[in-house]
Amino acid sequence: MRSLIRRGWRHLEALPVVGPLLASVGGMERATLAVVAFSALGFYTFIKVADEVMEGAPGALDRGILVALRNPADPSDPLGPPWLEESMRDFTALGGTAVLTLLTVLVLIFLMMTAKRHAAIVVAVSVAGGTLLSQVLKWGFDRPRPDLVPHGMSVYSQSFPSGHAMLSAVVYLTLGALLARTQARTRVKVFLLGSATALTVIVGVSRIYLGVHWPTDVLGGWALGAAWAAASWLLMLWLQRRGEVESEGSVQPTRR
Repeated sequence: MRSLIRRGWRHLEALPVVGPLLASVGGMERATLAVVAFSALGFYTFIKVADEVMEGAPGALDRGILVALRNPADPSDPLGPPWLEESMRDFTALGGTAVLTLLTVLVLIFLMMTAKRHAAIVVAVSVAGGTLLSQVLKWGFDRPRPDLVPHGMSVYSQSFPSGHAMLSAVVYLTLGALLARTQARTRVKVFLLGSATALTVIVGVSRIYLGVHWPTDVLGGWALGAAWAAASWLLMLWLQRRGEVESEGSVQPTRR
């Protein structure tokens, strides 16, 4: 299997435009890019999910999952002890606009302080673009929130795609990949990328558990968010190769 992957990677490196970009990253980034490349299928997955959403009422799988997470005798009571429901509210806040905005601003300040201004611009455009795309799609699809079970928290916007799932994927995966590029140790890269992925998954699962999104809302958000993060990362690599964005090892002198 590994030899097959290596042969496939060599074929990719021979491509005119993508090849030089892939050759510029190390082993861990290659493995990650291979995984995130599957996320590029997210665009296709999103289209397929969106097609299902546009056909009408939620399907049996959507309804079945929401009902399975509730007490059969009381649909307002999610499965599990009270502390689990409270924890899910805490987890879902990790994908909220306030938390993601604060995190992004802190990262941008850090990049500016370390003389990586162009990298900061790319991160800002990626996050802002993903946020705008999420809102436009919500308005366009105008899918109602689930009414099958009571909501575990207040919601104010349309349902598809899940903004929490999509934007947590955009922010956490983009920043995780960016930070991984600054580390030499494989285990540190694994930790950063694994943490980013885990946060994205936890946020999406919490939205379903709280009954504020259909599972297909979350799946669509994950797919599109991961694809957007992958595209932003590849853009960063391309701009770094052209010298238009600072590489991870470049730090310009600052005034005292």
